[in-house]
Amino acid sequence: MATIPSLHQILSDIRLPVMAAIVALLLPGCTSMAPPYEVPTLPVSPVYENCDVQEGVSAAAIGWREYFTDPPLQALIQQALDNNRDLRTAVLRVEEARALYGIQRAEQFPAIGAQAGAARSRIPADLNLTGQPVEGTQYQVELGLASWEIDFWGRVRNLKEAALENYLASDAARRAAAIALVAQVANSYLSLREVDERLVLARRTIASRTESLRIFTRRVQVGSTSRLDLTQVQTLLTQAQALGAQLEQLRAADAQVLTLLVGTPVDLPPRPDIIGEQVVLGELRAGLPSELLIQRPDIVAAEHQLKASHANIGAARAAFFPSVTLTGSFGTASAELDGLFASGSHAWVFSPRISLPIFDGGRRRNNLSLTEARRDLAVASYEKTVQSAFRDVADALSARYWLTEQLTIARTALEVQTERSRLTKLRYENGASAFYEVLDAQRDLLSAEQQMVQIRRALLTSRISLYAALGGGAMDFVSLPAFDLPNTARGALTQ
Repeated sequence: MATIPSLHQILSDIRLPVMAAIVALLLPGCTSMAPPYEVPTLPVSPVYENCDVQEGVSAAAIGWREYFTDPPLQALIQQALDNNRDLRTAVLRVEEARALYGIQRAEQFPAIGAQAGAARSRIPADLNLTGQPVEGTQYQVELGLASWEIDFWGRVRNLKEAALENYLASDAARRAAAIALVAQVANSYLSLREVDERLVLARRTIASRTESLRIFTRRVQVGSTSRLDLTQVQTLLTQAQALGAQLEQLRAADAQVLTLLVGTPVDLPPRPDIIGEQVVLGELRAGLPSELLIQRPDIVAAEHQLKASHANIGAARAAFFPSVTLTGSFGTASAELDGLFASGSHAWVFSPRISLPIFDGGRRRNNLSLTEARRDLAVASYEKTVQSAFRDVADALSARYWLTEQLTIARTALEVQTERSRLTKLRYENGASAFYEVLDAQRDLLSAEQQMVQIRRALLTSRISLYAALGGGAMDFVSLPAFDLPNTARGALTQ
């Protein structure tokens, strides 16, 4: 009967491979070949034009539910966040990057596996020195260490860091996609509301001019006015009807755009009320361009990509140095099944290997050049992202400033056109002017009414654009990883 070996015997047999493994665990990570990372200088002006830094509240401190206060709009935004396919794709890309990071992170640790096997063989007589056929059986159970690289030069660690930065970049890109989606839904909703309001004005004008046509038709019949005046009234009516048809088509198109963004069929009944301040909260504080570095998720994503390129350079540099890998196994083997754990049946193999690159036709050199070129591309991409973000904020600030001026002018113009229309109609009824003056005044009044609605909506759109450009609501979309991350990485996820 086989005897089970003592703990002392087992430790004696595996002392050498265990000591080597402990030394290997202590040595890695002492050196990193990655270049030091420095944040590129901001390639933009230190301040915005048309901006009072102290006004309003910070966009980063306001969630989208607090900024967009209209309940129907809030419901549409929530539906879009739940169902939009582009955002869903961005979320799946985060899951993909997370899995890739997990795979690369596992490369730091040895892969240990257990295996058991049995083999039976027969050697013919003419191949055996004894001249007799030999049959044999071997049973084996072992715990093995697969080929594991000791990371003296930081190659594995830098690849892990690159994978981590790519994961963080994908998560920041998801947050940027969510912010963009919120802004798109809000703008599409405002566009639909604008068309509804313009339709109310157009239909009211059509009804008024239809009544005028009835009156002028009767006047022509009794001979109190000319057919020229009647044709002019008909012209006014057809112009209003054409505008109404155009707005109906525009509303149908806007409804389809909003349905696509939301990702599911939605009920969008016409709303005749005037677009007002209830749609968005109000003024925002733009702050300084330097604040965009932590507020805009797309800039955060570009910086993570830049950090990943630095880590890849470190991995490419480490490839020029020798690599050390360990392979080993410990177990028991016997020709008899009941002798597997007998005294003296222990078997182990420990096989360290050093690989020194000598000549590879320039592959490693070109790989290093490739990573350096990609680092330079990442720097250019980061700077362009910062410049684009600066322009987005500057454009939104400029639009907010000048559209406020335009809205004041449009209100004055509408008041003037309303009074002009009233006076020309009185002059015509008293015989002091021709009807074409009434025609021109009513046409200009309709145009002023439509323009007033358009400018009011454009001003609200500029506020939405500013909110998105400043990274507003970014904290609403922060996700936490499913496994432990370094503290620096966890902090990056909450930026």
